[in-house]
Amino acid sequence: MDTREILGHDYLPRVIDTQLDRLLDIGGAVVIEGPRACGKTMTGLNSARSCAFLDDDATRRLADLAPDAVLDGDRPRLLDEWQLAPQLWNQVRRAVDSAPRPGAFILTGSAVPSDDATRHTGAGRFLRIRQRTMTWFERGASTGTVSLRALINGERPTASATTHSYHDIANALARTGFPALSKLAPEATAISLSGYLDDVVRADLGRLARTRHEPVVVRALIQALARATATEVSWRTLTRDLQHVAPDIRPETLARYVELLERLFIVERVPAWAVGLRSRARLRTAPKFHLADPALALTALEADVARLETDPETTGFIFESAVVHDLLVFTEALDGRVHHYRDSNGHEIDAVLTLPGGRWAAVEVKLGATQIEKGARSLARAVQQIDTSVVGEPALRLVVTGTGPTATLADGTVTCPLSVLGP
Repeated sequence: MDTREILGHDYLPRVIDTQLDRLLDIGGAVVIEGPRACGKTMTGLNSARSCAFLDDDATRRLADLAPDAVLDGDRPRLLDEWQLAPQLWNQVRRAVDSAPRPGAFILTGSAVPSDDATRHTGAGRFLRIRQRTMTWFERGASTGTVSLRALINGERPTASATTHSYHDIANALARTGFPALSKLAPEATAISLSGYLDDVVRADLGRLARTRHEPVVVRALIQALARATATEVSWRTLTRDLQHVAPDIRPETLARYVELLERLFIVERVPAWAVGLRSRARLRTAPKFHLADPALALTALEADVARLETDPETTGFIFESAVVHDLLVFTEALDGRVHHYRDSNGHEIDAVLTLPGGRWAAVEVKLGATQIEKGARSLARAVQQIDTSVVGEPALRLVVTGTGPTATLADGTVTCPLSVLGP
């Protein structure tokens, strides 16, 4: 459909487009999930032939009175914000069962409704896909000249020097991948994202679940998660971080809040990689948490470009979150998953990409060019701990930097800045 005619904006192509079209050829319906305002409606419209917007009161009333009328239209039919009328799930399932071909519906939603025993799971009929905020490549901060797919398939990039400075990286991190805000200056971005977080804690949580929560506590939790971004964090640590606003809060209450934030796609959990080891070291199993967009983490921390330029430690964590964010998008386009690795001897891999056919890749993130060789050595030591007789050697060892060059090192490790990495 013509997104300009319906929503007033031309469609900006997304990495997820090819995935969506492929899934529409397989499943009866495809569910696009992701944080509010990340572009799901535009992506759904781009592949749909008709649409119904469930955030419109009249359409939602029609869904209650005559759901078949909401489902009627050229297919694929987009049902936008379907979770506002969750009773449609079973109606869509039945319509899919009677459809002569796959790809009948696209459902988009910025929250996952609570489980309902009366709602069929949709197994065999619904396929799910996660949409995130725009990557550096999608918003023009990366040229995309180094393809992750090509690297994993054995191609090696042409060596080139970087032209980006530390200041450039700080500015890029302070800009957001939320499409409507992506062209704003960092100062305006921070104001808009602060309002976004206020909406999450004051309105979105209450619509998602009936739970007592103090907005100031949830906002402090988001700040604590931002402070711990790209690191393993325990519920005990988060509880301590919230003592100043909720001295009596319990870890299980925090876990419940985090679960709700995950269902709103504001927080994303990157699990630890379960893999066999050669040594007697023990795997660390705690996940890492990332906010939906690196600039959202900066806003939660009340950090601006000036602070990033004088605080390389914070910049390093936020930059790692930016890299992991983009790797999640690119890897899922390859039908893969992203994990992290850490063992009891301190060896770690910032991102482990697991791919179909048993292939995998190891990625280290370093902010500056002077850390490239250190990152390559760290990757090599971590890979030595893994039982490659079972999982095989990695298809790729990659060090992603902020300000470094593009090159293939003597040991075969590839390095490139995020500003050239693409799908």
